[in-house]
Amino acid sequence: MSVYTELNDADVAAILSGYGLGSLQSFEGIAAGIENSNFFVNTDQGRYVLTIFERMDADELPYFMHLMHHLSAHGFSCPDVMRRNNGEYLFDVTGKKGAIVSRLSGRTLDALSSKQLQQAGRALAALHLAGASFDERRENSTGFAWLKELAGKMEGDVARVYGADAAHLLHDEISWQAGQDDSALPRGVIHGDLFCDNILFDGDALSGVIDFYYAHDAAYAMDVAISLNALAVRVGMPDAGQESDAERMQCFLAGYQALRPLDDAEHAYLPALLRRAALRFWSSRLFDALYPRGGAMTQTKDPEEYRLKLLFHRSGN
Repeated sequence: MSVYTELNDADVAAILSGYGLGSLQSFEGIAAGIENSNFFVNTDQGRYVLTIFERMDADELPYFMHLMHHLSAHGFSCPDVMRRNNGEYLFDVTGKKGAIVSRLSGRTLDALSSKQLQQAGRALAALHLAGASFDERRENSTGFAWLKELAGKMEGDVARVYGADAAHLLHDEISWQAGQDDSALPRGVIHGDLFCDNILFDGDALSGVIDFYYAHDAAYAMDVAISLNALAVRVGMPDAGQESDAERMQCFLAGYQALRPLDDAEHAYLPALLRRAALRFWSSRLFDALYPRGGAMTQTKDPEEYRLKLLFHRSGN
């Protein structure tokens, strides 16, 4: 989440006038994340999150609205989408689409303990199970074809800014991943972006999962790999702690498999998916660092974290 589109009190009040959510009391921008403009909004009837979609195709947005509503209705703790007075989920502002969702209790953490990792794993499994009955489909917009194209566009600039070794690593991993095929693995709706800033905790208890705007249909094990890299693998980070990354990964997997055990094929393919997940986020962070966008409150994340995670998995850890 970030702020690229700035709003004032009058703008937010005008948006709220299309809902039955009460009168504006206060709002503030949210700086975390990098994709959309987000604001906390408080009214005399409740607390909400207002999102303006900066880069998404308007035709894609109903999928996310319907998915969050489906998951919430099926008992999964995530934001529900507020309907406008005309029954629609989306509003228009400054030529862009936006939505208002319920604000969950709790806060995000910078890093998760072993107990919290287990809860996060269990929550991801619960999401996969709740999403199994969702009947809409969305292809992966950041799959291997996208990765290959992105790497081709920026390989020269990666070599210039980050050095020949980084460019070689990018090229070599793309070549290796071209030989991998996860299409036979169990598939369904995945979150696609389960980082610490998308998980809420109320004390030590996980209170909800947010930010479903990378959700799509893919192998469930890919979602596990993305989450393991984001939450459990702390290689090269200053707050790595005393537990090994392998132990932290097992904590997450124990929580996940308490609800949805991985099958033999998923276990066998997980090392390759951990590499692909690391490549995916290293590549997108490289692109954002090389070609930054302007914004009132924006956050560009360090590509180095995911280069180290990719090397960690390539070494067989």
